[in-house]
Amino acid sequence: DKGFLINTLDSMQKWIIAADNAGIQINIHAIGDRAIESLINIFDTAIALNGSRDRRFRIEHFQHPKAKEIIRLKKDDIIASMQPYHAIDDGSWAEKVIGAERIKTTYAFKSILDAGAHLSFGSDFFVAPPIPMMGVYAAVTRQTLDGKNPNGWVPEQKISIDQALSAYTEGAAYASFQENSLGSIKVGYLADLVLLDQDLFSIKADDIKNVKVIWTMMGGKLVYVK
Repeated sequence: DKGFLINTLDSMQKWIIAADNAGIQINIHAIGDRAIESLINIFDTAIALNGSRDRRFRIEHFQHPKAKEIIRLKKDDIIASMQPYHAIDDGSWAEKVIGAERIKTTYAFKSILDAGAHLSFGSDFFVAPPIPMMGVYAAVTRQTLDGKNPNGWVPEQKISIDQALSAYTEGAAYASFQENSLGSIKVGYLADLVLLDQDLFSIKADDIKNVKVIWTMMGGKLVYVK
């Protein structure tokens, strides 16, 4: 099965090349191997026509790519901007739809990092809950919501807590050209911080989803206290 195009690929290419030539960062949703391959092909054309620069193309979702498209990410510095919660939600039914072979690269967090590509995490709210701890839990455990994958759905794609937190912080900042002011705790950076009620590095991975925020700071000012 495959989806259908609302706009032609020729139109997409024309718009992307024009926007890229104007210096606009391109950020496009793509789900499915055909959509992702077509989009990366267009990105390649834009680079060839407009020249090399630090443009940071972003593909939102990056779901169900072929393995060869994962390898192509690093070459063009394309960011896989993903939402790990979908893995533990869709994992309950995805194999029935796309088969056992294709799910191996579905929400392929580890393969993306192993390929040396940039990975950025977000929530996709309101489609998915805007709760980062659920996203970290999903990326680390890949335990589906139906409870049928206690060892993780496609467990070889699980990543560490370090890697998941980095995707939510450093990765997200890099994806929006803000790595010099956000995403790390450094002198001169914005003090956007949270204090959690448990140490993520000392608890069981299964318990990450239960961790609560005690306070939230934005720009050095407390904006939430439990």
